[in-house]
Amino acid sequence: MATTPYAQDPGDPDAPYLSFWRERHICTPTTLRPDGTPHVVPVGVTYDPAARLARVISSGTSAKVRHVRAAGGEGAPVAVCQVDGRRWATLEGRAYVRDEPERVAEAERRYTERYQRPPRPNPARVVIEIELTRALGRG
Repeated sequence: MATTPYAQDPGDPDAPYLSFWRERHICTPTTLRPDGTPHVVPVGVTYDPAARLARVISSGTSAKVRHVRAAGGEGAPVAVCQVDGRRWATLEGRAYVRDEPERVAEAERRYTERYQRPPRPNPARVVIEIELTRALGRG
């Protein structure tokens, strides 16, 4: 990754950017509460540039899921970020809550691959899929 901030196509990241997203890092998604204030929590995020998606598994009752659902059919504007010392990477886009079993299973598979362990069982699990519009970072 470059030494100054840069933007690139989230569907076609350069090798260092993609490599950083394959490392095991905790991330922070930012969603907006109904009053417009930001809600930021630590989670695991996976990045799929070929599909132009970032995925966050979560309980269907979590605040971040409620915030995304409240945005309605247009999706919610969100950002997910990870940091490692001076390196950082942010993905931005529109988020949608998906509960189809095949989408949740794919998100769990990708989580297990990135974080080298399966997520804990959760029968209320959904996936927040973020349709990516921007990728930013600094190496």
